Amino acid sequence: MESLENFAYQKLSALDRKSLKRSLQETSRLPKSRVIRNGKELISFSCNDYLGLSQHPRIIEAIQKAVTIHGTGGGASRLVTGNYPLYNDLEKRLAELKGTEDACVFGSGYLANLGIIPSLVGEKDLILIDELSHSCMFSGTVLSKSKVLFFHHNDVGHLEALLKKNRDKHPRALILTDGVFSMDGDLAPIPELSSLSLRYDTWLMTDDAHGIGVVGKGRGSSFAFNSVSKVPLQMGTLSKAVGSYGGYLCASKSVIDLIKTRARTLIYSTSLAPANIVASIEALKIIESNPELIQKPLDHAKSFSKALGLKNPSSAIVPLILEDTERTLEASKILEDSGYLVTAIRPPTVPKGTSRLRFTFSATHSKKDVSSLANIVNKKIIGV
Repeated sequence: MESLENFAYQKLSALDRKSLKRSLQETSRLPKSRVIRNGKELISFSCNDYLGLSQHPRIIEAIQKAVTIHGTGGGASRLVTGNYPLYNDLEKRLAELKGTEDACVFGSGYLANLGIIPSLVGEKDLILIDELSHSCMFSGTVLSKSKVLFFHHNDVGHLEALLKKNRDKHPRALILTDGVFSMDGDLAPIPELSSLSLRYDTWLMTDDAHGIGVVGKGRGSSFAFNSVSKVPLQMGTLSKAVGSYGGYLCASKSVIDLIKTRARTLIYSTSLAPANIVASIEALKIIESNPELIQKPLDHAKSFSKALGLKNPSSAIVPLILEDTERTLEASKILEDSGYLVTAIRPPTVPKGTSRLRFTFSATHSKKDVSSLANIVNKKIIGV
């Protein structure tokens, strides 16, 4: 036990010296993007609840009814007794939103990628992944045991060069990318990726965790361009703009049937609580019928970026890269002292030398919230 304690102590000490040690901060969330942290009410610009649906009265009421009818837990995995009728409704709605034949809901987005990727490709196959893709995609590639090649961020030319050199050596190939990148807020060049994947008989899979409910009129990154791109594997989460919890894959019926038969993270995980499923169903109804609500996060992000002289954003995520970790932590503290919660993002979440403040915008922010934040950032951070 002493060696274990020494190992943990040395690791933590090394991280602390580099200002990279993490700690959990107790945070109570309130309506209208407010939180309580350290006994102080702050306006949060660090939450992925882009539409404020986790606090929506209609959804809360639906959850309360669901608990009375269905209870609090799933009880077993979906392939045993946990596949209660609510799942069918949710999967139909997701497939319709994404324009696919079918969908499969997982316990989380991370579990989805851990299960999907190794179900489709194996030791003899090839995976090409954007170097800035989310951690769970990288984890899924490891489990697949496939040959993995990284292409430069959003660099279609580099990807094509890799395909030309390597595609013929493998029976199956998979391109992996975020639809909206979580730390930079930019969109993948999905039309070009789709065209390339078809040309080289390679399957394209997008992680649309930060796209659904925000871009493409709420349908996500595959719908955010002038024409709808063919993306056979559209994965995402229900925990951000949808305001609930869980992950999903939207694809053809045969692919979904295979995933439900093969994905270990589905087979060996207890199903979601009924309240989570009901919340997601109700949230999708709101997303489908409220275009004005969907537009608000992006409008706020654009207004904020314009005030700071930053490039026009493509999503509700706006990074302010300060490079130095200590400076970024200090900037976060300045904003907290001014009444705003904006978390400092440090390596290894982002590459070394790119520490940043990551601003996320919600439909529940007011125009005044956004303009006041921009003024503070201009005066106390950019101006420093």
